Amino acid sequence: MNKTMKQVSFSLAATDGMARRGRIDTPRGDIQTPAFMPVGTAGTVKALYPEQVRETGADILLGNTYHLMLRPGAERVAKLGGLHVFMDWPRPILTDSGGFQVMSLSKLRKITEQGVTFRSHLDGSAYELTPERSIEIQTLLDSDIIMQLDECIPLPSEKKEMERAMELSLRWGDRSKTAFDSQMNRALFGIVQGGDDAELRGKSAAGLRSIGFDGYAVGGLAVGEPQEVMFRVLGEITPELPVDRPRYLMGVGKPDDILGGIERGIDMFDCVHPTRAGRHGHAYTRFGVINLKNARHKDDPRPLDEASPNPNCRRFSRAYLHHLVKTEEILGAMILSQINLSYYQELVSGARGAIEAGRFSDFAAETRAQWAAGDLPVIDG
Repeated sequence: MNKTMKQVSFSLAATDGMARRGRIDTPRGDIQTPAFMPVGTAGTVKALYPEQVRETGADILLGNTYHLMLRPGAERVAKLGGLHVFMDWPRPILTDSGGFQVMSLSKLRKITEQGVTFRSHLDGSAYELTPERSIEIQTLLDSDIIMQLDECIPLPSEKKEMERAMELSLRWGDRSKTAFDSQMNRALFGIVQGGDDAELRGKSAAGLRSIGFDGYAVGGLAVGEPQEVMFRVLGEITPELPVDRPRYLMGVGKPDDILGGIERGIDMFDCVHPTRAGRHGHAYTRFGVINLKNARHKDDPRPLDEASPNPNCRRFSRAYLHHLVKTEEILGAMILSQINLSYYQELVSGARGAIEAGRFSDFAAETRAQWAAGDLPVIDG
């Protein structure tokens, strides 16, 4: 990509309460917000072809810096044309910085002011990940939205530990910005840390605003705390973030988490959950989550949802999907992963339309009521 291509920018089209309807313009295409980003950890969204992911309505995918750094290696991907060419996804890609793995690989790593040294979970070989190296890897991958390196810690944690990690993440954010050097054809997002403490979160947001980023992520949530704590933190922190920049809640979540995040001013989401759930026999539809391992489906000729815009929801019987799941056939994982990603896109698309129409609270209430009603057939009499 050359420097004459258009800059990444964000425009806000409508608001309804704290909920926002917007668009992120990138050289590789627009991202309608609120947006859900399917996760392609190792250069693939599991069990789906790239065109199938696009057909669900996804505008952007997420790639994982840590995993792609280990294999096949960022330099190798760059030589092969970058991640978009490598995986045949021509639309935007956001890459995380590796910060979450800093937490999840706690037994294999050591954190210093300079960065993180760790041993690969694959073969034990030693690596160092600094803010500068993280930016370099994401640039080699040819990411459209790059994340600063941060330190993510689990909740609950002591305030001193939350403050230490937040301050370190701020210093790493400053170094990430310097290394990024305002590349015209990409965006750099800062990451708000501070655990579940409003004061620390506010201090983090203020520090990131003073550095100046193209977007602002909320990290360090969905790491062990109850949903109500996550929602409280979001309600407190989103008003502290710039109105004219996208807001991204990292690693979240289930449909109700996403709906609650939109209600509190979040624009972007990602999570492995819909594809992971699909591989474990769970389907998401407007009826909520349906466990196809359950024996009640084995003789049920009904489709998952005969009114769904997704043809696979209408095409296959519950009995057949139950059979695929119980026999661990690969097709079952493929169908359910596609159905789940499709429902997630249906959810955020519905939210966008509701915000534009000024009826988002009604949409949220109706959606939750449908989930609560469930998928059991109504029996007259």
